[in-house]
Amino acid sequence: MRVALALVLAFCPAILHGQGEYPPVRQGAVLQFPRDHGSHPQFRSEWWYITGWLQAAGGRELGVQITFFRNRPRVAEDVPSRFAPRQLLFAHAALADPLAAGLLHDQRAARAGFGLAQAEEGRTEVAIEDWSLRQTGSGYAAEVAARDFRYTLRFDAKQAVLLQGERGFSRKGPNPAQASYYYSLPHLAVTGSVVIGGRELEVAGEAWLDHEWSSEVLAEEAVGWDWIGINLADGGALMAFRVRSRDGGSFWAGGALRGADGRVRSFKPGEVRFEPLRSWRSPRTGTEYPVSVRVQAGALTLEIEPLMEDQELDARASTGTVYWEGAVRARAGEKAAGRGYLELTGYWKPLRL
Repeated sequence: MRVALALVLAFCPAILHGQGEYPPVRQGAVLQFPRDHGSHPQFRSEWWYITGWLQAAGGRELGVQITFFRNRPRVAEDVPSRFAPRQLLFAHAALADPLAAGLLHDQRAARAGFGLAQAEEGRTEVAIEDWSLRQTGSGYAAEVAARDFRYTLRFDAKQAVLLQGERGFSRKGPNPAQASYYYSLPHLAVTGSVVIGGRELEVAGEAWLDHEWSSEVLAEEAVGWDWIGINLADGGALMAFRVRSRDGGSFWAGGALRGADGRVRSFKPGEVRFEPLRSWRSPRTGTEYPVSVRVQAGALTLEIEPLMEDQELDARASTGTVYWEGAVRARAGEKAAGRGYLELTGYWKPLRL
């Protein structure tokens, strides 16, 4: 469950009828690779997310995030002009650096075409100008040239695809139509370089990729969600989320745990809980986020602590919202259990779809 579903749809123009329906997400459909690594342009929205921890010489730790969103607005699809906005692309990139005053982040937006923006079918190859995420023989390569930072990173796959939900069919509500196709690639080995303040740092680390596509919006009762993707220290991986209702409770929840032995268990809504432990208030927006949480997924309980509290991303200039997404550590009791990312949406304002 990722922020793109709300961000893209909230920002898009009004949908016009009679220009082709969005295909539904169907339970029992079989994801096929490498085909499904690529774009699915008939679906309403789609996103590729990479989040991870990097370490430079001397032990300096950084969080990295790059996201590409694709949206089919269904506007002017019968217009022959090349300028018709048949596919819209958005991108967010961020670096969490405890030595900086706050989260370093930037964003892009463009209509597909003209050699400036693309989302290819059949393989992961998405780009907006000089930002790109491309599939390679062993994983992925990302290039980002932002206002306050740059990075060139490689992400080598060390594990198999983790299908979320029921073999990739991921429910987001009690209605089976409220669903997406969703898979992850945990424990990506990261190498490359990051430039901050004109200084180039050689880095290495570990990352997580999510790829999700859907034609549905969130249920009217939902206001936002909490999500974690944690690369566990024993080689396992945990994804867990909850969709929040207007009274602050959980409207829906789910997730999956792949153990160190490779076995995968999917969680039902009643098996996932997020309990706030500590909040942080943004000095810019006044939004309060539960940046430290206790997450229970089945028998596994983790306490989540952020690399730094200020990891708020203001995306009003591109996708029209503000959210918190940051690098976090996970502990099981007193023992370090892993590292990953926490995402918190709908705290600034309820998501209006």
